[in-house]
Amino acid sequence: MLTRRPDGNISGEATTVSGNIFLEAMRTAKADLIIIDDFGLAPLPDAIRRDLLEILDDRYDRKSTLITSQLPVEQWHTYLEDPTVADAILDRLIHASRMKPAVSSLRMTSVCRGAI
Repeated sequence: MLTRRPDGNISGEATTVSGNIFLEAMRTAKADLIIIDDFGLAPLPDAIRRDLLEILDDRYDRKSTLITSQLPVEQWHTYLEDPTVADAILDRLIHASRMKPAVSSLRMTSVCRGAI
């Protein structure tokens, strides 16, 4: 398992040939489910955007991918900066997906309940 530490570095066990630990880790992960948590919190370099597309393409219609994000899907084109890559990523995620967008934050809902 790889995790991103608060300082932005990735920790965990992985070996890489291409130098991109994210792509190599996801390629070698034969997991039925990959979770990408807090997508959209920090800018993605072009190489990582393309790696993400390749990962999603490899998993398309075969394995599950769960993405959590505070960023509305409508803003992903702006966030991903490259319209072609953004279209391809969204196509692989949204086509045949079971999306459940949150109307409001669950944390905010629990805070509001506690205030009553």
